[in-house]
Amino acid sequence: MRAPGDILLVACYELGHQPLAVAWPTAFLERAGYRPAVLDLSVEPFDTEKVTRARLIAISVPMHTALRLGVVVAERVRAVNPAAHVCFYGLYAALNRDELLAGPADSVLAGEVEATLVDLVRQLDASPAARGEGDARVALARLDFPVPSRAALPALEQYAHVERDGRRDLAAYVEASRGCKHHCRHCPIPAVYGGRFFVVPVETVLADVRQQVAAGATHVTFGDPDFLNGPRHALAVARAVHAEFPQLTFDFTAKIEHLLGERAHLPELAALGCLFIVSAAESLDDRVLAILAKGHTRVDFEAALAATRAADIGLRPTWVAFTPWTTLEGYGAWLDFLAAENLVDSVDPVQYGIRLLVPPGSLLLGHPDLAPYLGGLVPGGFHHRWRHPDPRVERLADEVAAAVAAAAERDEDPGVTFDRVRALAARAAGAPPPVALTLPPHRPRAPRLTEAWFC
Repeated sequence: MRAPGDILLVACYELGHQPLAVAWPTAFLERAGYRPAVLDLSVEPFDTEKVTRARLIAISVPMHTALRLGVVVAERVRAVNPAAHVCFYGLYAALNRDELLAGPADSVLAGEVEATLVDLVRQLDASPAARGEGDARVALARLDFPVPSRAALPALEQYAHVERDGRRDLAAYVEASRGCKHHCRHCPIPAVYGGRFFVVPVETVLADVRQQVAAGATHVTFGDPDFLNGPRHALAVARAVHAEFPQLTFDFTAKIEHLLGERAHLPELAALGCLFIVSAAESLDDRVLAILAKGHTRVDFEAALAATRAADIGLRPTWVAFTPWTTLEGYGAWLDFLAAENLVDSVDPVQYGIRLLVPPGSLLLGHPDLAPYLGGLVPGGFHHRWRHPDPRVERLADEVAAAVAAAAERDEDPGVTFDRVRALAARAAGAPPPVALTLPPHRPRAPRLTEAWFC
């Protein structure tokens, strides 16, 4: 399997970023002497010629949306090249290994997958006729990281940009660590990594930033599950990037508890170029936060918001709006809070309709607070069904999801969408219509990425 294109790495959807989950395996394979082809179906058409030529087709599925799309891709692959070995790799491959191996997959890889993928290629070299024996592997060994190989991927112009000061600039995407040391019950990462995380050497991260700056990037997203899992490492990376590229700005993701624990470093991170931080706030309800094992409370969130604002860093919280424990009153109060705290422009409207996802392997399965509402696996849906005990909340969830989807199609002002959702929530609760915010359409907007965050 040494001919160019014998291996095809496929990305389906990675939040609008140039897919690092393809660039890194490509680098590992190239270091081993292979010459894989790549395909990013979020910005490129299905390439029948590449698929026909490949003996191994590896599909990246780091999130639920990517998995849903990846299964459709695998069906097309089977129709074009039925002899190919189809491998799914990533977080959601591990969680759904049984269904995948019973269906479109010959093998499933997860965790620190790159060396394992090279091993799989070598095994197929040794047995060219092998299709696989339902192989599933989760690797958690520390890797020797090469610089990601991005040359064959589509240009940065085709991916998410950073929007700031009325303009859109090219954004790079790197990771300084992988995995996570926490055990939030609704997150897919603990189910695979079990509380482990691995740092990427500073020089490797810097080299990856360097090649994307050369391609035109003026902003970097640190896509680590939590950039502050290793705060000393994170600071070392941020300092090294700033020392070489002092005009470069960046954003990262971190837990609320880390923002509080490392609040003394927030002013330095701002000085190094941090524009905003994404944090999975999830809820303002302390009971929900406890069930999800988030490690913070509403008071903690409010303190983190104050700390980031004091450091002149934007906080972009993400939320799980609908859970079995969401109430109409609580949902309305949450929207009131976003309005009162001037967070409407800091929350992507898709967040108003996010519903708790319970995939196979979720740490929530078996939790006594979820058990009364939990149903079976949705066929082909790769998640467990659950129903809210209040049918009014179920109706509201459907209405909000439809409203935000339609708003996204129209590229609607987020302030208008917020007012629309708030009116739906008031009607569902039998409350008087709220006074609209009527935010000015040409107001200054907080920096953000043009691709909304959701999984």
